[in-house]
Amino acid sequence: MKFTPIFTEKSMSQAKTGLYSFWVLPTYTKGQIKKSIEDALNIKIAKILTQNYKKITVRTARGTRKTIKAMKKVLITLKSGKMEMFEEVKK
Repeated sequence: MKFTPIFTEKSMSQAKTGLYSFWVLPTYTKGQIKKSIEDALNIKIAKILTQNYKKITVRTARGTRKTIKAMKKVLITLKSGKMEMFEEVKK
């Protein structure tokens, strides 16, 4: 199963409070998501929230149409600890 972490300003501020976000395919269930993320990252997940995004067609500035794929956003809370990939590098 493929999952991609989300690195935006909002997701990084949520990561400070312990809420981590990922993109997954919309066909996956919460059980499948939990099992694959726990196995891949060696963590224990306490809670999973999902948000479905439908496929949409938008018009670009040049008048052409562009299709944005359907996707699912997953927000997870860990039982304990933090994830290193969401830690900001201090300069």
